[in-house]
Amino acid sequence: MARPLLVALCLCWALGPAAGSAPPNILLLLMDDMGWGDLGAFGEPSKETPNLDQMASEGMLFLDFYTANPLCSPSRAALLTGRLPVRNGFYTTNGHARNAYTPQDIVGGIPDSELLLPELLKKAGYVNKIIGKWHLGHRPQFHPLKHGFDEWFGSPNCHFGPFDNRALPNIPVYRDWEMIGRYYEDFKIDLKTGEANLTQIYLQEALDFISKQQASQQPFFLYWAIDATHAPVYASKSFLGTSQRGLYGDAVREIDDSVGKILRHLQKLGITENTFVFFTSDNGAALISAPKQGGSNGRFLCGKQTTFEGGMREPAIAWWPGHIPAGGQVLNLKSILPWAPAYDAASQTSAHAGVTHPDVLLHSTRVPWEACSELWPQDVLLCSELHPHLMLLMSEYVIATYISFLLVFLPSRLQHWYPEQH
Repeated sequence: MARPLLVALCLCWALGPAAGSAPPNILLLLMDDMGWGDLGAFGEPSKETPNLDQMASEGMLFLDFYTANPLCSPSRAALLTGRLPVRNGFYTTNGHARNAYTPQDIVGGIPDSELLLPELLKKAGYVNKIIGKWHLGHRPQFHPLKHGFDEWFGSPNCHFGPFDNRALPNIPVYRDWEMIGRYYEDFKIDLKTGEANLTQIYLQEALDFISKQQASQQPFFLYWAIDATHAPVYASKSFLGTSQRGLYGDAVREIDDSVGKILRHLQKLGITENTFVFFTSDNGAALISAPKQGGSNGRFLCGKQTTFEGGMREPAIAWWPGHIPAGGQVLNLKSILPWAPAYDAASQTSAHAGVTHPDVLLHSTRVPWEACSELWPQDVLLCSELHPHLMLLMSEYVIATYISFLLVFLPSRLQHWYPEQH
């Protein structure tokens, strides 16, 4: 079996590149509400995802990969900052948080104090583009171009609607700073049939951006954050009615086809060995929308909006020909959180006790506890062992959570499951 690694940090050039070698292009393909059990590579029986399954066979499959939160906005904030939602503020809807989860009703967003992955990459000479759903605030100060991205085509929120344009307007769509239309008005979504051409638009945006950056010989970061599998689910006309799984399956099939076209485009341009591609989802499938509008979390309990396994464990595939051995599987626990620290380590060699982040996650290197004082608290997981006080703290947290389950959640569920007989 291939050596376990977190390919979110798979930056071989950061470990000692040859003189003049170029940094790798980075494609982060983030799905919306796609479950662990939605792909053939993860056991979905209809096997309607041949391109993603091939990507897995040519790359590496992560079977125990976790998001940082079972909701769209906090998960994305954690992905791009490398910080837990409880630290970056996207964790609740109270006045002290900055959760952009509810469209238009929440006026907060990502503050300037948070350092995002594209900001880190820009220091290393990358050109950064986001395509699709931003979801870290819709007011001008939270615009993605103010937080490290050079280009944007997409929306600040999900494609909820349609709204009446009186109490609430329809969700806008942007190209960079300019609003170019709104969902349901200029970008049609038919709620009765599920037809929409958005995935094809997002695909073409990706292909054009890759071609442009290849021609300019600049390293690029493409964050392809499409939302076709978020209710209300949609697919283009040519994919409607083609899946055994209904409309949701149609959306997954179109995504699979699009990913295949992106990978083939990289091959056509001859840049596969210098392009790292990572595919995952923001959170588990939304069972509240299933079966017609939601996916599958496989054998795992519950889904989106819960911290049960179905809400937190995600499909994840890494692909980098010539660098990642084909057919590999990672069975140990991995997370979306190290993305931002990963590329910070790539753009500037940041070492703790002589050990860089890529060393730690490529080669399973561990930092001795004696050197962990300078890591605390952000990088404590790099340490070879946990300090006894930290172990005690974690134990108390687990015990408190279990007691809460026994005293609060379980009685309420038992009352629901077994109501008193009168």
